[in-house]
Amino acid sequence: MMLANESQRADPLKVSPIIIWTSSLFLGVLSSVPHIAEHHFNAAEAIVNAAITSIFALLIWYLNIYVLSKKGKPVQHGISYAKLIKSLAIGVLIMFCLAWIQQLILSHINFGPVVLMVEVRGILINLIFYMFLHLLQQNYENQQVSMELEKIKNDSLGAQYELLKQQVNPHFLFNSLNTLKAMVETGDEDAIDFILKLSNFYRFTLESRKMDLIHVYEELEILNAYLFLQKARFDGGFTFTNSISTDILQTLIPPFTLQLLIENCIKHNVVSLDKPLHIRLYSEGDKIVVENPIRLKTADSRSTGVGLKNITLRYQHLLEEPIEISNSCETFKIKLPLIHEHRDY
Repeated sequence: MMLANESQRADPLKVSPIIIWTSSLFLGVLSSVPHIAEHHFNAAEAIVNAAITSIFALLIWYLNIYVLSKKGKPVQHGISYAKLIKSLAIGVLIMFCLAWIQQLILSHINFGPVVLMVEVRGILINLIFYMFLHLLQQNYENQQVSMELEKIKNDSLGAQYELLKQQVNPHFLFNSLNTLKAMVETGDEDAIDFILKLSNFYRFTLESRKMDLIHVYEELEILNAYLFLQKARFDGGFTFTNSISTDILQTLIPPFTLQLLIENCIKHNVVSLDKPLHIRLYSEGDKIVVENPIRLKTADSRSTGVGLKNITLRYQHLLEEPIEISNSCETFKIKLPLIHEHRDY
């Protein structure tokens, strides 16, 4: 409904006065060319004819601007024939009046043939101006609709992005509390440290959820807290190696991106003490890479829709650049583009 209202607004067409006056004078001069080419040139007839045509062109310009700017019944496709007929009818009447004025000034000319000639000329001028203004109006309305659609699209993307940020780690608390329960029941000495790390992790969550981007070193703090909690849960069932270069630490990344990727590795692959899952984090050119061997669980857990889809959509929203996903059947890699500056997203 909003788009329809936008396209039906009666905003006046804007045409430069220079174009209106220059084109009108040009048509007046052009209409006098046949008189100049005659063997018996009559300067008075040429001047009057040029003046009549120029005045008509000026009036038709402003008439069509008024007619096309006036709100009427919406036309989804093509030309409004009601407006066109109205413009042509008024134009014929105006040209008839101007031809009558011409007859008063030049009484020696034959009124009948002159009226027929000037009416045909007037209809042609009217049609040309009407079509030009119609195309101008259509272009303007199309631009307005495109701008409104783009605004709606951006608003929708913004809302989706906010929803994505709210979806980060909705199920993680459940697993962590189960682990904490087991540690408390067995009298594990690390239970207090686990509670502190869990508290830190959710403090990071609250501090970062309103941010589009954070520094990589801040993301690694979140990741380290998460890894501590997972190592307490899986008791050495996986290893993690971080070899990111120091210059990468100052670049930017959407919050919880690395944490979600590591969570995916652990969730979808076999984690065991006999054969620990090796997860690597390193930089390669202008990418941050997360790599793990593929050892899929036989009964893979059901996806919550948070993982790769979440990260992919966030990078599309923030950077308009896709992440790279590589699956060689033996190794799974995710390559994240580096973000070097914080733009107004």
